[in-house]
Amino acid sequence: MYILRCANGAYYTGHTTNLELRLAEHQSGEADGWTKHRLPVELVFAQEMPDKDQAFRAERRVKGWSHAKKEALIAGDWDMVRQLAKKPSFRG
Repeated sequence: MYILRCANGAYYTGHTTNLELRLAEHQSGEADGWTKHRLPVELVFAQEMPDKDQAFRAERRVKGWSHAKKEALIAGDWDMVRQLAKKPSFRG
């Protein structure tokens, strides 16, 4: 599972079995249309998963996260990830 930061500051989350190849595809504009129009992209997070199913599930979960929560994940700030996972009324 990986996260790219696009030229416009947006994040793209995906999964692959070959990160180097997939990143090259994104950079060249050969990957899906979403990143093609937001070049250049920069790899900001990657996490190896035990299998493709778990990578796909992680991708789907992270895609639903807010920009702030993705930034906390990228920074490795697990306390903030947990805080942002709470409902706003429980964040204190």
